[in-house]
Amino acid sequence: MTAMPRRGCGDAELYETLRASALGLAVRIEDPSARLAPLSDLLWDALSPRGLSWVGFYLEDPEAPAGPDGGGMVLAARRDKPACSPIGLHGVCGQSFVEEAVRLVEDVALLGAGYIACDPRDRSEVVIPIYRGGYRWGVLDADSHEVACFGTPDIHGLCSVLRAAGLLAKDLPVRADRLQHTRESL
Repeated sequence: MTAMPRRGCGDAELYETLRASALGLAVRIEDPSARLAPLSDLLWDALSPRGLSWVGFYLEDPEAPAGPDGGGMVLAARRDKPACSPIGLHGVCGQSFVEEAVRLVEDVALLGAGYIACDPRDRSEVVIPIYRGGYRWGVLDADSHEVACFGTPDIHGLCSVLRAAGLLAKDLPVRADRLQHTRESL
């Protein structure tokens, strides 16, 4: 019998601690733009020992020429290595942004040639839209070199952290690209 892949980088206790810290950021730092780098640091410090390989924020780029996918996004803050920037809206980040839906990809190989890899070692990803003043603004992107590193606990936990940081004010649908042998539901 094959072992079930891991589905959770963080747990409820860790995310509650991160939520409290994010709330403190929102109180101390008035400008949402200025919260992105410290929030990236906070998530990196807590989740990199648990399998996170990269975390960052992409923001809509109003200067991007309108292409077939509608425009683009630029990297705003990140940890811990460089990433692709600017990016179009045809990848997982762009789809999450345009659809205003959380994207959970347990194995990027499921996406085939449509996957945009900044790091070819990445195997799983979770992307959550962020908002500023009630308007769609960008996305939080988290990657891992492990298949199925992220799961439902991460979606709920990361959304609670973003809410506390003042970057998410509404419930979002989840679009998941899941491995076939899972019994977990969203």
